[in-house]
Amino acid sequence: MHPQIIDIGVNLTNRSFHKDREEVIARAEGEGVTPLIITGTSVGGSEEAALLAGFYPGKLYATAGVHPHDVKECTEHTLDRLRELAALPQVVAIGECGLDYNRDFSPRDVQRRWFREQVVLAEELGLPLFLHEREAHSDFAAIMQEHPSMVAKSVVHCFTGTADELHAYLEMGFHIGITGWICDERRGQHLRELVKDIPLDRLMIETDAPYLTPRDLRPKPKDGRNEPAFLAHIVKVIASCMGRELEEVASQTVRTTKAFFNIN
Repeated sequence: MHPQIIDIGVNLTNRSFHKDREEVIARAEGEGVTPLIITGTSVGGSEEAALLAGFYPGKLYATAGVHPHDVKECTEHTLDRLRELAALPQVVAIGECGLDYNRDFSPRDVQRRWFREQVVLAEELGLPLFLHEREAHSDFAAIMQEHPSMVAKSVVHCFTGTADELHAYLEMGFHIGITGWICDERRGQHLRELVKDIPLDRLMIETDAPYLTPRDLRPKPKDGRNEPAFLAHIVKVIASCMGRELEEVASQTVRTTKAFFNIN
């Protein structure tokens, strides 16, 4: 029996899953990885995520939001559409939203505007936030400080930042999402130390599949694609970095995740 773990960030609508999505969900469940939360990153993508989650009640959930890369496409109808999606029972958070100054696919002022709009929407709807921040820590923190009641209801997904950034986020009250980046001996080394500083009741885990395949996975997937079943490997690595039992990390992150997203 595998301990239950929940993947809070799967891009299950990605075209790399089109051929074998049902098998991917079944393989995840076989490894104890259930339910899965599908990430919405645009209005169209959030619609697709909600539709897919609706076919698997209790096994799949979705978020609804617009990623900073995509906010340049936002219109006066965007928030109304997100509000409609958020009313569906399978939609459990607003996001993925935030700021990305690493790639700047959308102008920074546009990113800030639509990040604020989505934080306000989540606050209005009483939903948690699934957040993205890359090389934008100070603006990101400043915007969230305008909405102090939302900080504890927010998870900084796929955290890969510095010790100072992590400690600032923890002090503010954020939850932190850790991916297979921690398994990367080139880029993830610092995370192996930092993860010890994250209290178990603030930690959540995710694959961000099909991206960020754990580099130390053996055997390596032939197509290089990450999938939610591999979260079982990631949680082992996290537990060993924290010096804790796998079962403890699994059960506590499940408890934290269920409470955060209000899923039972």
